[in-house]
Amino acid sequence: MKQLTIRGVTEELHHKIKFKADQQNLSINRYVLTILKESVGFAEQGIALDAEYNDLDYLAGTWTQEDYHDFKDLIDEQREIDPDLWQ
Repeated sequence: MKQLTIRGVTEELHHKIKFKADQQNLSINRYVLTILKESVGFAEQGIALDAEYNDLDYLAGTWTQEDYHDFKDLIDEQREIDPDLWQ
């Protein structure tokens, strides 16, 4: 990985960047890297790149009742025991 030094950062700009990074729960480095990637087209606006997730919270509430019933029906079919296989 390459490193980049940015000169000419004023106190005001530094505080604004730190404030924005804190709002998104990111380090200043990760925040600046994210906005640089966004600006050159490597990421969608507002989505932190290389975000690490250890849960499925981002999926919560995304299924409709129809999705749930379709999934449940498929799982129920897989749980059926075929008596011919157990003889």
